[in-house]
Amino acid sequence: MRNPTGSRDTDAALEVLFHPFDTGALAWPSAGGALFLRARDGWPLHARAYPRLVCEQGFKPAFDALARSGLPVHGDGVGGTYPLVLVLPPRQRDEARALFARALVQAGDAGVVVACMPNDEGAKTGQSDLAKLAGPVSVLSKQHCRVFWTGAREVDADLLAHWRVLDAPRRVGDGTWMSRPGVFAWDRVDVASALLLQHLPADLAGEGADLGAGTGVLARDVLARCAQVRTLDLYEAELRALQLARENLATHANAGFHWHDVTGGLTRQYDFIVMNPPFHAQARADRPDIGRRFIAVAAEALRPRGRLVMVANRHLPYEAELGGRFAQVRTLAAASGFKVVEAVRA
Repeated sequence: MRNPTGSRDTDAALEVLFHPFDTGALAWPSAGGALFLRARDGWPLHARAYPRLVCEQGFKPAFDALARSGLPVHGDGVGGTYPLVLVLPPRQRDEARALFARALVQAGDAGVVVACMPNDEGAKTGQSDLAKLAGPVSVLSKQHCRVFWTGAREVDADLLAHWRVLDAPRRVGDGTWMSRPGVFAWDRVDVASALLLQHLPADLAGEGADLGAGTGVLARDVLARCAQVRTLDLYEAELRALQLARENLATHANAGFHWHDVTGGLTRQYDFIVMNPPFHAQARADRPDIGRRFIAVAAEALRPRGRLVMVANRHLPYEAELGGRFAQVRTLAAASGFKVVEAVRA
């Protein structure tokens, strides 16, 4: 895979994940195929043939990239056992431990689990966790990443049973809300969303959308406070979060749920849009381009005189995008490093 400049895509963890197969330290299974959990597309997947590879990815942009490249990919729920299970673990430790446990179960009694993590994103901890669960692991390092895999099994059955449910959905807060480790701000209302909720206009009306809806925290308050809202569509790229939103808003018949990459645009028009757009991708560095794209998509999807109400980090440069796409822009509140902005389309 190459980007528009002609250079190879940069995903060191993905590349190093396949390093044991490139060096001959591991052999690709001759039968039975392989399962790739938290799969991402990139040139290493296409550098050679990997027969009967099945991918699972719940983040819609990554899912779409895998599908476009022709790889078999599922959003979730891939069952069965495989002689090889590949894993790109997430940063959140409970979620990662649950994923290691699932990988071991789906590798059966004799399969191999191979995982890779960047050094600055917990590779040493991930290696230690897999070893606690499965016994001694083999390790290779390259490009500031660590790839590690299971050998002869010494599985701790009690720990396996405990870790398998570490990221299970559960009630949080006052007990009325379902969430799970690994989704954004899983056990709290984040500071930015809390500020937006404090200054949410009560006169939102008509057909609306929540872009990057997460588990539905903002959507719940819109539907509860704004009596003139007829419908509210939730758009969320992370399938795990969207599934929770469906449960959390199950009593609201006028809520719609869309597993969707907002940066690809929307296909219908709305009277209002609310959002707390993401400003990070896989890396930790700020990605204001994502927020700017959310603003552009919102402007395109709003009807004339449609309203956008959003919250953002005060230091992120969104003013030019807002000013260029909306007739009126005003700050409703600013506190704790965030700002709530209302913009009205011409």
